[in-house]
Amino acid sequence: MTIGDLRVILADIPVRRPHEMSFTTLKAVNYVFVRVETRDGLVGWGEAACLGGPTWSEESAESVAVTIERYLAPWLVGRDATQIEALNREMARRVQGNPFARAAVEMALWDLNGRALGVPVHRLLGGRVRDRVPLSWSLAVADPDAELAEARAKVALGHRIFKIKTAAHPLAHDVERVRRLREALGPDVSLRVDANQGWDRPTALRAIRALEPYALDFVEQPVPRWDLGGMAEIARSVTVPIMADESCCSPHDTLAIARLGGVSILSLKLTKSAGILGTMAIARIAEAAGLGCYVGCMIETSLGTAAYLQVALAAAPVTWGCELFGPLLLLGDVVRRPVAYEAGAILALDGPGLGVEVDETLLKEWTR
Repeated sequence: MTIGDLRVILADIPVRRPHEMSFTTLKAVNYVFVRVETRDGLVGWGEAACLGGPTWSEESAESVAVTIERYLAPWLVGRDATQIEALNREMARRVQGNPFARAAVEMALWDLNGRALGVPVHRLLGGRVRDRVPLSWSLAVADPDAELAEARAKVALGHRIFKIKTAAHPLAHDVERVRRLREALGPDVSLRVDANQGWDRPTALRAIRALEPYALDFVEQPVPRWDLGGMAEIARSVTVPIMADESCCSPHDTLAIARLGGVSILSLKLTKSAGILGTMAIARIAEAAGLGCYVGCMIETSLGTAAYLQVALAAAPVTWGCELFGPLLLLGDVVRRPVAYEAGAILALDGPGLGVEVDETLLKEWTR
C-alpha cells in the first residue's frame, strides 16, 4: 500500500454549550483532519482535536497542520502504509515532540490498514476485551443550577458517571458544586473531579480533603504536569485515588509515575501520546505496574472518538471507563453514521478500519 497523497483539512465545530475548564472556556473545538490515500485509491482518515489554541498543550490546530504539511507529508508520500511501526519511529525522529500532529497521521495509517484487511483496528491490536465502555459525562457549566439540570437530564438518559471540571473558580465554589451534585444525584452515581493542573500543592491537598466526604472515584491531575513528586505526595496523603493525565503523555512518563508510586490511575489519550502505538505502550506499562486506566478525550468528532474507542476496547487495564462524549457535545459531526451510545456506555465499532465513514460533504460545512 504505497501512499500516494496526504491532505490536511482545518475545521472548527461549535459546542452545544460553553465548556468551562481551569485553563479556558471552550465555545468551539479546532480540528485537523488528515486524509491519506494510497496509489490504489484506498483512503484512511485521522484527526487531532485542539481546545482553543495552544491551551491544553503547546500544540494548536495551526501548528499541527503546518507540521504535517511541511515536515511529514512530503516524506510520507511514496512510503509503504503497512509499516506503521517503522513510519511512527521515523516521524518521531524527523519531528521532535508534536504528538498531536504525529497521532493524526498514525491514526489514518491504522484506518488504512484495517480497511485493506477488512477488519476493525481493535482486531489488529489483539482483539477487543469488552464490547462497550462505561461513559463519563463532563460537567463544565458556569451556572451551578444549569449544571445540576444537565446532570439530571443525563441521568434520565442512563448516565451514571460524571466528571466535574474544577479550578476555574475558588475552591469553596467547587466544593459546593460537588456537594449539590452528590445530594441531588444520590450515592449510586459516580462522581469524579478534574482540576486540569489548576491547583498548587497546598490548594490541591485542601481541595481533595474537603471533597473526601462526597465519595469521589478519583481526582484527576490536581497539580501542574511537571510536579510528579507533588502528585505522588498528595496521592499518599488522601483517601481519594489520584489520576495522572497531562503528566502522563509517553511511556517514559508512565515509567516515572509508576516508580514514584502514589498515583493509581492513568488517563489515556491518543493525541497526547502520538497515536495508538504510544497509547498501547502506556497501557502495557500501567498493567505491569498494577495501575488502572481511563480513556480521556479532547472532544473529538465521531472520527477521532472511533480511534480512541479502538484502544478502549482492546486495552485490558481500561477498568475506569472513558469520557468519549465528544459527538454528544458538538453541534456537528463529520461521519455518515456517528458512534453509538446506550445506557450510559459507548458501544463497540466492528466495521473495517476505525469503523466510521467520513462524509466529505459534512466536513466541508465546518472547514475553514
